[in-house]
Amino acid sequence: MISPDHGGPSGTTLTIDAAGAAPPNLRKCQLIEVLVFLFLIVPSLVLSFLSPQQLKAGFNLVAWGTIFRDLSLVCLLAYLLWRNGEPMTRLGWQARDISKEVAIGLLLFFPLLAGTSFLEQYLRTIGFSGQPKSLGGFLTPQSAPQFALAFLLVLVVAVTEETIFRGYLILRFEFLTRSRIAAALLSSAIFSVGHGYEGTAGVATVGVLGLAFAAVYLWRRSLVAPIVMHFMQDFIAIVAIPLAAHHH
Repeated sequence: MISPDHGGPSGTTLTIDAAGAAPPNLRKCQLIEVLVFLFLIVPSLVLSFLSPQQLKAGFNLVAWGTIFRDLSLVCLLAYLLWRNGEPMTRLGWQARDISKEVAIGLLLFFPLLAGTSFLEQYLRTIGFSGQPKSLGGFLTPQSAPQFALAFLLVLVVAVTEETIFRGYLILRFEFLTRSRIAAALLSSAIFSVGHGYEGTAGVATVGVLGLAFAAVYLWRRSLVAPIVMHFMQDFIAIVAIPLAAHHH
């Protein structure tokens, strides 16, 4: 038996044999674990395709609901890892070179922002739908307490969603498919489903963002840079732009 670097960013791996195959029971357990986890998150992600009128939810409800949902999912992941005897470092939670990872995230964010903004505009010009104006207060803070809540929201979402979509899902999908590319594509596709309220152009653009975050995650073997990029993306859209508009 050997343990090649096939599992996660930490270098800790699930044991596989010399032919590169995992023991059948272990693969079956990992498959069941991922299917159960997807069953928990995918239905709520699909609800993003409903209109704000159908959801009948204001900013406070959406923000708090998202915060508690994401925190509970990360707690579930922590339990699953603990049960399997896997350290959190397998998801990319590394304490090394944090300042360097933050700097990399900041440097990569701005060209990524420019590229994805251009992509979304292009997709709209060729017929993809954009985010409807009817969103109103659905994801737009209107008061000082709501702007504070919005900051907390984007911070929690950046940390938890990168842990879920880049850390956990890539780790498990890579183990199940034996392909990092397939793992990145699958996790990014699921990530994009949760942004149906942004229209088809937004969903496609978020899918590309997810792939970019995945590429940085796999390159750096750390979640820090993707978390910084994700935070900046949401901070500009949910906090900075509405705050600027609020003061004019």
